[in-house]
Amino acid sequence: MTDTETWNPTWAVPPGEILVEALEERGMTQAELGRRMARPLKTISEIATGKAAITPETAIQLERALGISAATWLGLESRYREAQARERDLVDLKDHLVWMKNFPLRDLVSREIVARDATAPQQAVELLSFFGVSNPAGWDQHWGQITASYRLSERLPVSPYAVAIWIREAEREAEREALDVELPSYSAARLHALVPELRPLSRALVVGGAIDRARELLRSAGVGLVLIQGVSGAPASGAVRWIRGNPWIVLTLRYRTDDQLWFSLFHEIGHLFEGGRRRDVVEELEDQELPRDDEQAANGFAREALLPQADLDRWLENGSINRRAIRDFADAQDVAPGIVVGRLQRDRRIPPGQFNDLKRHVAG
Repeated sequence: MTDTETWNPTWAVPPGEILVEALEERGMTQAELGRRMARPLKTISEIATGKAAITPETAIQLERALGISAATWLGLESRYREAQARERDLVDLKDHLVWMKNFPLRDLVSREIVARDATAPQQAVELLSFFGVSNPAGWDQHWGQITASYRLSERLPVSPYAVAIWIREAEREAEREALDVELPSYSAARLHALVPELRPLSRALVVGGAIDRARELLRSAGVGLVLIQGVSGAPASGAVRWIRGNPWIVLTLRYRTDDQLWFSLFHEIGHLFEGGRRRDVVEELEDQELPRDDEQAANGFAREALLPQADLDRWLENGSINRRAIRDFADAQDVAPGIVVGRLQRDRRIPPGQFNDLKRHVAG
């Protein structure tokens, strides 16, 4: 190389090997280099064998003594040390495979969180990157605390690891949408005013179009809305997640009927009215015990917003329950018939499954 020539290989090579080659090319011994640099022979020997790292000061001295730029030496050192760290990390990752087994691999692959044909250590790296943590200990400290703050059903098998996948996917989807549409500041008053406009959307023939309109209305109140697929072991129907200063309502197309979809939406809106910015929440609709006051309040809001109890009581007193009567009452209330059916089923006015043909399927 010529004076202060820079060499930048794309692979990791021990800087000591390059130093030995450079000395051989110049017919120079390590002892002579030590004298030229006023450094002990032991220091030069340790650099040559990789026991000592090349510091910026040493790199400058090598540049002057050998004519190879300091940038070259520092680049070699940085790449080599990074490669060593990654090799050690791969060894450590083998110990993480037990941790990774807590997650539903089928969901991880189908959602392209990890590559199907990747090795297990590589999948562990991809999973850690998905969650934005460096190791399982970091996952426990961050995501472990998040999932522990959620109410999980005691009646259904629930995995906090699966719930974390569901929450993280919602978070990432919300962040992607936030890049396209900036939400205004959250306004509870504006959200209250929107409720009468949201309810009639349940009657739309195209559910997807109705959800798009609901998303637009909610955005005007500073509220985001995302729909994601469910995760095995995470029987969550909805959640409120505060992201970058705004509340985001997350819905799962889990039940695949219009009554559950709209009830979940209004339930989460109820949480915003009841809890404000107090905390994130996630719930399971099949857990009917509703032990917490805030859950009862959110449920009560959704029931009244979709179908006022007083109106329902008057209708039940004045007629029999049949398909025609349900349709007429739904028309009068400006809601979908499926919402009336779902309410009657939850209140045990009719058996589960009766009149389910009046509910509309929601494509997942």
